[in-house]
Amino acid sequence: MNKFYITTPIYYINAAPHIGHTYCTMAADAIARFKKMQGFEVVLTSGTDEHGQKIERAAQAVGKTPQAFADIIAAEWQAQWSRLGVRIDRFLRTTDPKHEKKVQELFQRCLANGYIYKGSYTGQYCVSCELYVNEAKPGDPCPDCARPTETVTEENFFFKLSAFQDKLLALYEAQPDLIQPTARRNEVIAFVKGGLSDLSISRTSIKWGIPVPDQGKHVFYVWFDALMTYMSAVDGEGRWPADVHLIGKEIIRFHAVYWLAFLLAADWPLPKKIYAHGWLMFEEDKMSKSKGNIVRADPIREVVGVEGLRYFLLREIVFGQDGSFSYDALVGRYNSDLANGLGNLVSRTLTMINQYRGGLIPAASGIPEDIVTAAKTAIESVQANFEAYEFSKGLETLWGLLSVADKFIVEQAPWKLAKSTDADAPARLDATLYASAEVVRIATILLAPVMPVSTAAIWSQLGFTGSMEDVRVDQLAWGQLPVGQKIGIPAAVFPRIDAKPAIDKMRELEIIETARQKTLLGIKDAPAKDYISIDDFAKVELRVGQVLSAEPVKGADKLLHLKIDIGEPTPRTIVAGIAEAYTPEAMIGRKVVIVANLAPRKLRGIESQGMIVAASLEGAKPTLAGFLEDVPVGARLK
Repeated sequence: MNKFYITTPIYYINAAPHIGHTYCTMAADAIARFKKMQGFEVVLTSGTDEHGQKIERAAQAVGKTPQAFADIIAAEWQAQWSRLGVRIDRFLRTTDPKHEKKVQELFQRCLANGYIYKGSYTGQYCVSCELYVNEAKPGDPCPDCARPTETVTEENFFFKLSAFQDKLLALYEAQPDLIQPTARRNEVIAFVKGGLSDLSISRTSIKWGIPVPDQGKHVFYVWFDALMTYMSAVDGEGRWPADVHLIGKEIIRFHAVYWLAFLLAADWPLPKKIYAHGWLMFEEDKMSKSKGNIVRADPIREVVGVEGLRYFLLREIVFGQDGSFSYDALVGRYNSDLANGLGNLVSRTLTMINQYRGGLIPAASGIPEDIVTAAKTAIESVQANFEAYEFSKGLETLWGLLSVADKFIVEQAPWKLAKSTDADAPARLDATLYASAEVVRIATILLAPVMPVSTAAIWSQLGFTGSMEDVRVDQLAWGQLPVGQKIGIPAAVFPRIDAKPAIDKMRELEIIETARQKTLLGIKDAPAKDYISIDDFAKVELRVGQVLSAEPVKGADKLLHLKIDIGEPTPRTIVAGIAEAYTPEAMIGRKVVIVANLAPRKLRGIESQGMIVAASLEGAKPTLAGFLEDVPVGARLK
C-alpha cells in the first residue's frame, strides 16, 4: 500500500487554539481522509512547540514551571482536536525525549558537514515571534509583528544559512511545485534573492529548551527545534519525507528557507511540498489577540456543529488565499447549502422511495443522459480539485450536481407519476427515484472527507452497512447503487438553524470561552492606558513633507528609500516600511506627514532622518496619513 504523510504546523503554546488553527487542521484532516479513500496508508502529524523564552516567561507569570505550563496547554490542544473530531495520527510535543534526540542528531550532522560554527551575537530579538532581527536597533519594532524588540548579547552557535542562497534558488527552479501557491513561492524567492545571513541556532540567556550536546548552557533556538518535529514524529517508520507540510502563510519563510536549508545541510531528504494557506479574517479584519476579535471553534461546535463548520471553512474560503469568517455567513451557508440543499435532497428522495417503492431501491432504465453526464463530470472534477487542495471549487461543482438532481425531480414530479395511470409512469417514477438516490450516494462519498459524520449518517439511511472509510473514492462511478437495497429510516441530517438566536448564542459562548482560555493561560486584562500631557505631545515635531524620489531598499521587501522635502535647505532621507502598500511611482509627489525631530538611525545601511506617519492594524498594510486640502510643505501639525 502506498504511503502518504501530511503535517499541520507544530503549534506554539503561547496561545490556546482558535479558529485559524482549526481551519488549517481541519483542511489537513480532510486531505488525509481523501487520501485514505484513494487507498493510501495515511499519517497526519500535529504537535505543540513548547520551548523558548516566551514560554519561559508565560510560565513564570502564572507561577508554574515551564514543563507544568506546557503540560496544561498541550493537553488543551489535544482535547480541542478530539472535540472537533479531527483525527491526529501522531501528536508530538517538542518536550518529548524522542524529539530531543532527533534535534540533537540534526545538530551533529550539520556540524559534521561544516555548516555550524560558534560565535557571538549582539542585536535585537523579538520574543513574540522568536525571531532575530538583524537590521534593527535598540527600541526598534519587529518587522513582522511590530512589537518592541529586545537587545540580547550572548554566545551562540550559528548555522551557515548564507551558504544556501544559490542552492535554495536552484532547488526552487528545479521543483516549481515545492512551494505552493505561486504567490508564496514568489515571495520566498524574492526573500532569498535579497541575501541570507547566518542564523543563530542556540541561546545561552534562557534555560527552557533542548540542550546542545556537550555545550554547557547552550539550548537550541526554537525554530531549529520545532521544525524537526515533522521528522521525529515518524522516526523509524519509513514515512519521511513528508508529502506535504500544511502551514499558514506567516511562517512560510521558516519552512521554505530555514527548514529546507537545515535538511540540505544534514543531507536528509526534503519534503515534497510546502503549502501555505491564507489568513482567516473576522468580518474582513485580520484576527489577532491585540484586537480582541479572535473566534474560537468550540462555541460554533455547540451551536452549528462540527460538520457545519468544516463545510463552511472549506467551501467559503479559497484555500491558499485570505478568507473571511462571520457568524452571519456561517449560518447563511449552512442553511442554504446543507439544510435547504443537500439535506432537502436526501430527505425528499428517501421519503419518496419509502412511500412509493416500499423502501427498496428500484431498478431503472431511461435515465436522462444529462444527469449521468453531470454525475460523471462531478466525480472527475471534485477529485481533481481536492487533489489540488481547491476544496471550494470542488464543492461548488458538487453542489452543481445536486442542483441538476433537484431540477430533475421537479420536472418529473414523482408525486404526480405515482398517481398517474399512464403506461410509462411507473418506469419514469423508477428512473426518477433511482437517479436521485444515485446522486445522493455519489455526493455522500465525495463529501465524506469534508463531513465524515454527516455523510456516515446519510450512508446508513441509504441502506449501506459498511464503513464509509472502506469506500474507494477513486473507484467511484455511476450506477453502483444496488437495485433492491432496503434503505434505512429517513431522518433530518441538517436541521435548519434560526439565525438570530444561534448567532447570539455563539457570541455569548465566545465570551465564556475567551474567559476560560485566559484563565488557562494566566492572562490578565491589560491595565488602563497611561495618558500623556500636552507638553509631552508638543515635543513631537510633525511636519508636512513632499516626496521627491522613492526607490526600493535592496534586500528588504517592506522598505522604501525616500527623499522628502519639508521646507529645509536639503531634503530629508527617510526609510519607511510601506513598500507592501505603495509602489515607488505612487509615492513621488505625494504629501505626507513625518516626525521631523526623531533621532536618526540606520536601516539597511541607510541613515533615516525621521519617520513617516501611517496607520495600520496588526497584520494589515499601512495607510499613509494625508490631507483633504492643500497644505504647504514644511507646515507643522499642531
